Amino acid sequence: MRVVVAVVLSAALLAAPVVGHAQPAETIYHGGTIHTMNRAAPTAEAIAVAGGSIIAVGSRADVETLADGNTRRVDLDGATLLPGFIDGHSHFWSALEVLTQANCWSPPAGDCKTVADVIAKLRALKERRRLGPGTFVVGFGCDPELLAEKRMPSRAELEAAFPDNPVIVIHVSGHGAMLDGKALAHFKIGRDTPVPPGGVMPKDPATGEPTGLLFETAFLPVFARMPAPAPDDLLALVPQAVEIYAAAGITTAQEGATHADQLALLREAARRGMLSIDVVALAFITDLEKIFGGQPPRAEREYAGHLRVGGVKVVADGSPQAKTAYFTTPYLTGGPAGEREWRGEPTFPPATIVEMVKRVYAGDAQLFVHCNGDAAIDLLLDAHRAAAPDPGFDRRTVAVHAQFARPDQLEKFKAFAIVPSFYTEHCFYFGDTHVANRGAEQASRISPLKSARALGLRCTNHTDFNVAPIDQLFTVWTAVNRIARSGAVIGPEERVTPLEALAALTIDAAWQYREDDRKGSLEPGKLADLVILSADPCAVEPLAIREITVIETIKEGKTVWRREGAK
Repeated sequence: MRVVVAVVLSAALLAAPVVGHAQPAETIYHGGTIHTMNRAAPTAEAIAVAGGSIIAVGSRADVETLADGNTRRVDLDGATLLPGFIDGHSHFWSALEVLTQANCWSPPAGDCKTVADVIAKLRALKERRRLGPGTFVVGFGCDPELLAEKRMPSRAELEAAFPDNPVIVIHVSGHGAMLDGKALAHFKIGRDTPVPPGGVMPKDPATGEPTGLLFETAFLPVFARMPAPAPDDLLALVPQAVEIYAAAGITTAQEGATHADQLALLREAARRGMLSIDVVALAFITDLEKIFGGQPPRAEREYAGHLRVGGVKVVADGSPQAKTAYFTTPYLTGGPAGEREWRGEPTFPPATIVEMVKRVYAGDAQLFVHCNGDAAIDLLLDAHRAAAPDPGFDRRTVAVHAQFARPDQLEKFKAFAIVPSFYTEHCFYFGDTHVANRGAEQASRISPLKSARALGLRCTNHTDFNVAPIDQLFTVWTAVNRIARSGAVIGPEERVTPLEALAALTIDAAWQYREDDRKGSLEPGKLADLVILSADPCAVEPLAIREITVIETIKEGKTVWRREGAK
């Protein structure tokens, strides 16, 4: 062992000293741009890694003092090194599902432009997976606003195309779907099924039969019992699901609404060593009894096989692109089933949300609340105030999406230590839709990352996969540029710098999970969770950020993904 008195940066750089005993470096990275995301020492010439952790950050000469004859040196050759990306919010389980479902995304995420294209994708899935009569055919990511017909495939069209199969086409929001008659019958949904509070289930005025469109609480029973392959078949897909995340440079992922059976399968995958990146699972509020056995929900502080239960997920409203988000003012275009003066509805009654929050706060699990519309954000703030003995105590409650947060609500986030996890990809994917539904002024304020940072809030950003593809560089691009599909700029005053956008995916995301003592920045003593990029997001033209690719993803010093052909 070498005794290291200090590892310091050259005069052009700044770093905290490393003092104490350090083992010899197993790997030294050098020869490229290194963004440490450590505000005290933002750049470095080299880093040294050993035993799965970072042991030195500084100048090349000083880091080299930790080398011995077995040290491997990685010349970045001009590439950029960052801490591994930390997923602010997505659904890891969706990575398993997309491997067994039809991709019905529209360009650029997919290639569905018409209802016929969606049906063709479903047919291709049926043939590829050899789905026999009676077997569910499921597609995901269908955005009716981007199809030529401006609607989902109808129940009748699905029944004509698949006379022998039940069919589900999931809306791009993930908050609803179109079901054919066989699928409705499977879930015992018919003319006598009442529309639950907070749900959307239009019925044919002539027959009284459901049209097949289900959203929010009307869709929750389907969502909870979505058809899936057998557990052993799903387990076999876990490595491919991990690869989807690792290929995006992610070293910590989130499973953002976990049911008890899903958690059981993930625990088995962890036990078998099938998770090579960390996964934070959030127990879904409807499954607390099954997951925690009647005890107060608790967070697991340590990972077991790269998995831990980190919190509880509550859903307060729907999605603005599906017109099910809950607002204080009406949608300009009416409701999803033609309702007038439609403001959306809360997923659960306000009193129920208060009780849910109280139940989570009775334990020590972190609370994550999905809230898109400003009325839903009010529900979170009111429930927090009612449930927390000290509303200002740092519970690190997370407002997931918080897209239409008003300035006064941002102030309350600050006062209540609530973390907004924004979703700037909406600027691109749904910005034009939001302008039509909510008006240009309100749409321009979606995901107000810059305003929140100006108040001193630490914010994260996310993809909400599989609502949108896992692509962290595209997430950065949307935060920096805020450009819609049409080319319109959605709220230029809320643009942030590339470094600020990267902080939301690294050090601030680690802070969201209370893991910033071991993740999120390149500092001695932290895990060697790294990502190597083809270019520096802070140096290229802002519009070129989306062209940057991940070259390699490293988890605790071990490569978990490398681009084919990369050195």
